[in-house]
Amino acid sequence: MGTVSTEEKAELARAHGCDHVIHYRRENVAERVRELTDGAGVPVAFDSIGRSTYAASLASLRRRGLLVCFGTASGPVPPIDAMQLALSGSLFVTRPALADYIADPAERAALAGELFDHVASGRIAIEINQRYALDDAVRAHRELESGRTTGSSVFVV
Repeated sequence: MGTVSTEEKAELARAHGCDHVIHYRRENVAERVRELTDGAGVPVAFDSIGRSTYAASLASLRRRGLLVCFGTASGPVPPIDAMQLALSGSLFVTRPALADYIADPAERAALAGELFDHVASGRIAIEINQRYALDDAVRAHRELESGRTTGSSVFVV
């Protein structure tokens, strides 16, 4: 299951194998997740939006679930209340940073090799859906922040 902000993104999510699409701007995400999971919630939620979706993502977790916050498109996640995590089912929250996964040269090489193996085999497809001239950096950031982009965006220099 996945959450989206527009119908265009819902179609894209379905095309990439998403069985259940939830429009987070017009549906109660946590209620819909609970409905789809017979009340249990999900074991892991991946949140790339941040401030505006954090609470719904957290409320979608099952007991001892994990929330992975990896983006801040709507702003940073608010401060986390550890006691609330305990009262909500002993939940876990993490905010991984790429720098911590690639700091060691041997680990970086192994991870890069694994990624490129997946890309070369076709298991991962990289879709570049927006290309911007460097002079359009402000527009690119505005489009990203507003949720108008999909897939990868690159600057052409």
